[in-house]
Amino acid sequence: MKSQPALRWMFRATQGIRCALMGNMLLGLGQVVLSLLFVYLCKVLIDGATGVKSIDYPTYVLLLVGCSVGQLSSAFLRNQLVSYTHIRLKTQLQGRLFAHLTRLPYLSLSRRHTGDLTNRLEEDVRVIADALSHTIPSLLPTGLQFLAAWLFLFRMDVHLAYLILLIMPLFLLLGKFITHRMRNLTRFIRESDGKVQSFLQESLQHVLLLQTMEQEGKAATRLDTLQGDLVGKVMRRSRFSSYSRLFLSAAFALSYLTAFLWGVEGIRDGRITFGMMTAFLQLVGQIQRPLVGMCQQFPSLLHASASVDRLQEIEEAEAEERLAPHPLQAPAGIRLEAVTFRYPEGKRDILTHFSYDFPPGSRTAILGETGAGKSTLFRLILALLSPGEGHLYLYDSMQQVPVSPATRCNLVYVPQGNSLLSGTIRSNLLVGNPSATEEEIRHALHTAVADFVYTLPEGLDTLCQEAGGGLSEGQAQRIAIARALLRKGSILLFDEFSSSLDETTERLLMQRLTHHFPHKTMLFITHRMAISPYCDRTLTLVRVP
Repeated sequence: MKSQPALRWMFRATQGIRCALMGNMLLGLGQVVLSLLFVYLCKVLIDGATGVKSIDYPTYVLLLVGCSVGQLSSAFLRNQLVSYTHIRLKTQLQGRLFAHLTRLPYLSLSRRHTGDLTNRLEEDVRVIADALSHTIPSLLPTGLQFLAAWLFLFRMDVHLAYLILLIMPLFLLLGKFITHRMRNLTRFIRESDGKVQSFLQESLQHVLLLQTMEQEGKAATRLDTLQGDLVGKVMRRSRFSSYSRLFLSAAFALSYLTAFLWGVEGIRDGRITFGMMTAFLQLVGQIQRPLVGMCQQFPSLLHASASVDRLQEIEEAEAEERLAPHPLQAPAGIRLEAVTFRYPEGKRDILTHFSYDFPPGSRTAILGETGAGKSTLFRLILALLSPGEGHLYLYDSMQQVPVSPATRCNLVYVPQGNSLLSGTIRSNLLVGNPSATEEEIRHALHTAVADFVYTLPEGLDTLCQEAGGGLSEGQAQRIAIARALLRKGSILLFDEFSSSLDETTERLLMQRLTHHFPHKTMLFITHRMAISPYCDRTLTLVRVP
């Protein structure tokens, strides 16, 4: 996917809420009209009170009160719209990006740290949602407020209006410098923050390892180093922003002082009234506020632009093609023909001209030393990886089809280790088959030697913490096996699925698997010889030098 300009990308992101954003902008324009009307009514009332002109005092007081109520009402409605559009934008963007991430090829996704991805889905999405829901809808009202206030001032006093305008180049010159500098600083901060988030997430996932290896102090030192780098970059941007605001504040003070002294001199000469003096000061404020707003909006837009770049990096990664599932008749087999595979950064082939046939209904124990390619073989069968040479097929008695994402519907995969998700045991099991009946769940648990679930106080509704916390490794592993058995597929791929089980439980599990699924094709990656007696084939992979 080719990168799009940031504004075009953000416009596409607003699909479905553009009417709300337009309403926000129109309310902002209404606030501009009401603010100028407020200035005019104040001038008229003061001129009436000082006897400069005769007015219908009660009417103007009512108009002033109505104007104030209108300003408060529009501000309330704008806040509601900003909240609505912000949460809608945030959830839409996160949903879209999450869906894309879940369809990335295995190699593309494995190169990205989950902590950094989480940081992008949270912080970068928030920055963009802020810009789209608040900053961009405020641009037109802010610009119009500046222009209208200046024209109002111009109509009242041409010389003062031009004098105020002469100060504008200071803002323009500073704004150009700020734009370039802030964009670079923000990008560096985002990268450092992503590193901190990645380290925190990884360390918390492996906190037991840190404790048992007595590396808590070293981990804390590493975090301190990463945070120190982040703090340094944030403070560098903060100092730059502070100096910029100081410069702008000085320019604003000069504008206000100019208007004030001009008004004082005008009153001495009799050229202006007290009402005009009040209007001058209010209008200078209404000219300054938009400039302050624009000076705040530009950094916000720059932050959003940097965040768009980071999210586009995700979207540019090509996702797997969406294919309709291609189920085969059960049982199905697997055939590999002269398959060669090497990881992109690898220096050796994992598999070289490897051919093998796993016949329908067979049970194969796959043995071999670490690095021989056992897990890689499963990833190839699952179409998570593609061979550099050769072909893989699934076949039944009627047809043979190349392995692809469309053929995954025929496969049931049990990965290594604990793979339970946060939630109840029931919700974990239903990941395998959302429409599974109570009887099917009970049968899967029994086959996986996980009947203990029904002895728990909450049974299937027992809560699992992250990564199966609250359960032993063996219990979590058996629930994961039951989840896989609920999936409809005639080829079962077990990757070290019994590593946390004792010999008695492992033997009972193998007996039940072979008894309840005698016609399914089963592949077992294992280092435990106890699996082999239950298989009719043994495949030993040798590490390619």
